[in-house]
Amino acid sequence: MSAAVHIKTILATLTWVPVIYTFTEHVYQPYFITGRSMTPAFNPGTSTMTNDITMVQKFGLKSPDSLHRGDVILFRSPLSPEKILTKRVIAVGGDTVACTHKYPKPTARVPRNHLWVEGDNEFHSIDSNNFGPISQGLVVGKVVNVIWPPSRMGADFSGGGRNALVE
Repeated sequence: MSAAVHIKTILATLTWVPVIYTFTEHVYQPYFITGRSMTPAFNPGTSTMTNDITMVQKFGLKSPDSLHRGDVILFRSPLSPEKILTKRVIAVGGDTVACTHKYPKPTARVPRNHLWVEGDNEFHSIDSNNFGPISQGLVVGKVVNVIWPPSRMGADFSGGGRNALVE
């Protein structure tokens, strides 16, 4: 092969870099779920040190009705914005939730455009019971599927979390 053919191949390959970047930043992105706060929905085999890799939807999440109770989301920690946390939406704006012993009040009303989020594993989770409701503007993405390990592909992670709604 000539040098011109190699250069054309390299240039053709490089033209895909902006497309891939845009897709992963704004549409869908694979994401490693680490830690034990969402066990057993994610990383059920934490003793084997395996982490689930999920597909995260990043588009269409800013409208007030785009997220629902039971959705698993990624968001910037209100305590440490450089950290991305994974938790389950327990309540949406307008809901009243029963808080755990970590929260200073027995119940909390979730403000408009805010979410109450909790980890499925209460004893290993820093969540809304620690820092209160989060602004929907902190949401980075919504987990839509497990893509690794193959044995967990398509795993059903809905329905976890506690029923914390009051009334």
